[in-house]
Amino acid sequence: MSTEIVPPKERTCEKCGRMDVWDPEVENWVIAEEDGERQVGNRHCIHEWDINGQYNPVEGKADVDADADA
Repeated sequence: MSTEIVPPKERTCEKCGRMDVWDPEVENWVIAEEDGERQVGNRHCIHEWDINGQYNPVEGKADVDADADA
């Protein structure tokens, strides 16, 4: 089976609009910038990110021949 887990690269708070992007260099989320302005939202918000059950981190498909060889 050839499956790859693909994590999200960006997220937005559904309550305050804060936008974060994944920074692979620091291996952490950082606040996104748009037109030179940081998209901080409300700093007192308990963020509710838009990554939910509709996001599918699995890409690829099962290798049908692999099961037959086992």
